[in-house]
Amino acid sequence: MPVPLHLALTPAERADLEQVRDHDPTPYMRERAAGILKVGAGQSVRAVARAGLLQPRRRETVGTWIRRYQAEGIAGLRIRPGRGRKPAFSPSDRAAGHG
Repeated sequence: MPVPLHLALTPAERADLEQVRDHDPTPYMRERAAGILKVGAGQSVRAVARAGLLQPRRRETVGTWIRRYQAEGIAGLRIRPGRGRKPAFSPSDRAAGHG
């Protein structure tokens, strides 16, 4: 059984997360900040993952958000460069004469 995550937020951290939740232009950042705030308010990670967000998430996903936030702050919540599916065809290869 996983160890429950406990998150104690300072007033400054809470204010920063509320700012992101309410005003960030990217929906995924608003959702992540909202989830972290709910865990910081005392809800369990499992409850937040199951029914506290826009759509259900895996418990491990919400836990990862929290650990990255604790390690890196707000910047740790952003999607990192290089993530996602890589293109099967690159127009730059064709223009360089490799195809």
